[in-house]
Amino acid sequence: ARAALVPAAVPAAVSEVSAMLGKNMAKFCSGAFVPGQVPAGSEHLDPLLSSCPTSAPPCGPGGGLDERLFYIYTSGTTGMPKAAIVVHSRYLRIAAFGYYGYRLRPEDVLYTCLPLYHAAGWWPPAPGPPLLPPGLPFLLLASSSSLASLCCPLVVQYIGELCRFLLRQPVREAEARHCVRLALGNGLRAGIWEEFRSRFRIQQIGEFYGATECNCSLANLDGKVRGGHGGALGACGFTSRLLPNVYPVRLLKVREGSTELLRDPAGLCVPCAPGEPGLLVGQIQQQDPLRRFDGYLSPGATSSKIATDVLRQGDQAYVSGDVLVMDEFGYLYFRERSGEGFRWRGENVSSSEVEAALSRLLGQAEVAVYGVEVPGVEGKAGMAAIADPMAKVNPNALYQELQKVLPAYARPVFLRLLPQVDTTGTFKIQKFRLQQEGFDPQQTSDRLYFLDPRQGSYLPLELPLYQRIQAGTAAL
Repeated sequence: ARAALVPAAVPAAVSEVSAMLGKNMAKFCSGAFVPGQVPAGSEHLDPLLSSCPTSAPPCGPGGGLDERLFYIYTSGTTGMPKAAIVVHSRYLRIAAFGYYGYRLRPEDVLYTCLPLYHAAGWWPPAPGPPLLPPGLPFLLLASSSSLASLCCPLVVQYIGELCRFLLRQPVREAEARHCVRLALGNGLRAGIWEEFRSRFRIQQIGEFYGATECNCSLANLDGKVRGGHGGALGACGFTSRLLPNVYPVRLLKVREGSTELLRDPAGLCVPCAPGEPGLLVGQIQQQDPLRRFDGYLSPGATSSKIATDVLRQGDQAYVSGDVLVMDEFGYLYFRERSGEGFRWRGENVSSSEVEAALSRLLGQAEVAVYGVEVPGVEGKAGMAAIADPMAKVNPNALYQELQKVLPAYARPVFLRLLPQVDTTGTFKIQKFRLQQEGFDPQQTSDRLYFLDPRQGSYLPLELPLYQRIQAGTAAL
């Protein structure tokens, strides 16, 4: 970002994150501008706005709901980021569903620290016709201590990692003195769901699932705990098991270790039973604004996300690339991201992008990048298996170069240096065995390394360090 806009009433919140702002980033304050109380180097925005034209710019010719509104890049969950097509009807549907589904109000203020270049950041302030609410006011902040200082109706937006970071903060008397009634977001683990809700006294958790381009968005609209059944605790959505065709999303079986859909003798996909993890798909009906799939600018990228002959001959479905599981009530729970991506530190990491960077730095060496589970931590930590038959790779010299080409969340937490990387007969890298063995030094004699964030270097990963990581006593 080139600029940051914050209310002048919350300078403490800005000071907490000022060190993370780029040196060339312009800072603007709106509201009461008192020198010495606003962030250093900030400029008063209000006079600049007052000198701007007050009339709306001329509008172009009106378009239909099926016409393109804009393009937005996907976050690269299952490969490289792609320019997704957003039509008018999709934009209005997302805004309307979020507003009415979670019973938002015109006077609500949305408190978010999510980047606005993701789709999650642009739907809340969406203006619209009388059918929709006026644009919700929103604050772009990243402070763990300023919620209590705001005295307006608040809806907060989260990712699961953010909730865990907040729970790690010391308990403060003021943390429950707020006007937050609803927390919206995704990735909140069932293990901390109720602790987060009760500690911060949030009336409702609104967990949801979605992707920039998908036609199979899900939402947990009740956010309550259902007795002894667990129910909505940790669920990202719900679909009726009695009337499945009302919202035609399905979980389908895939071949182990891949995203290839399994087929029955008739050539159709195999649905999952409750409790079985499966790939989420949404049936495509282009005449239905809720079921259409507009794809990407690249026709090839669009076709790669469409499966045919799914539930009946000739039908089509959007393939999400995400594995979920459904309980006996119809609640759906996110399990993992399949394919060429995983989630770490609240960001989607593209395995292919990291592989390309590593291979380039290592003279086109064979590299396999994948996510591995770490006990007690959301998402999956990045691990890179590097073909190093001559033992020439210096992990810390490599890390110095990685800092120049990859963001912190995309740098592998674990390294595995081995004689060669497993490949198929067509020279495609095989990751299944590597993922199964993870970073356990008892499973392999290959050289393993762990990225210590405190020392800023890779350390040899031997059994004592592995046990500390498993116990949650080693910082990641």
